[in-house]
Amino acid sequence: MAGNEGVLGMPLTAGMDDAEVSAGMLAVQFAGLTRALVAAGSVAEVLRRVVAAAKEVIPAADVVSVTLRGPDGSFHTPVETDPVAVQLDELQYALGEGPCVDAADPEGPAYTLSDHMADEPRWPRFGRAAAERGYGSMFAVALLTDNRPVSGALNVYSGGRGTLTPTDIDTGLLLATHASLALAHTQAVEFAELRVAQLTRAIETRDVIGQAKGILMQRRGIDADEAYEVLRRTSQQLNVKLFEIAEALAHRGGELQ
Repeated sequence: MAGNEGVLGMPLTAGMDDAEVSAGMLAVQFAGLTRALVAAGSVAEVLRRVVAAAKEVIPAADVVSVTLRGPDGSFHTPVETDPVAVQLDELQYALGEGPCVDAADPEGPAYTLSDHMADEPRWPRFGRAAAERGYGSMFAVALLTDNRPVSGALNVYSGGRGTLTPTDIDTGLLLATHASLALAHTQAVEFAELRVAQLTRAIETRDVIGQAKGILMQRRGIDADEAYEVLRRTSQQLNVKLFEIAEALAHRGGELQ
């Protein structure tokens, strides 16, 4: 990792063993996040830094998101590392079950974890659906578990089964603390702005993904579900966000290689 920089723009230290590298990365991320809380122009900016840091420092994290639960009990996802996280979050909201729904409840647990989503008895419908989409493990860490009007959860999805470790949970708890500090200052207008921003981004994302699916359907003679599966599989293979794959294809108008 020599010469690389973390998501907060600071160099990562080389020449260490795995444990030292992990500890060093966490120190860098948390130092940067602390500064971000002071300097950030918006809550959304801090939340984006939190999910990016989680994606970088939790080895098994494939996609990460934040769930917010409004004063009226409604849920939304203001920030994520990949649009698939929004789909998985929204599936939980629609079903009324899942790790992020439980963790975002002000009366819920500090965190929820499942390393066997396919046969998870607590969330049978969501668990099966997540596993069918290629995500075998997940944990969600509560944000603002006191009696504030806005609560939420930091959500980490992993494609493997049994891949999330106690260290990953500890890291998630620390990151959630930073997110909670930012959200502690969120006023109602900021919450509304986060929701509008999410809806705008969701519309833009769906438009781009729809364009990319249309290109694949026309060029390969496949249906919409098959086109989406090509995008999803390519995203996982290249370790690039699905939206970025779709955007490149839509703008280039050519075939995925």
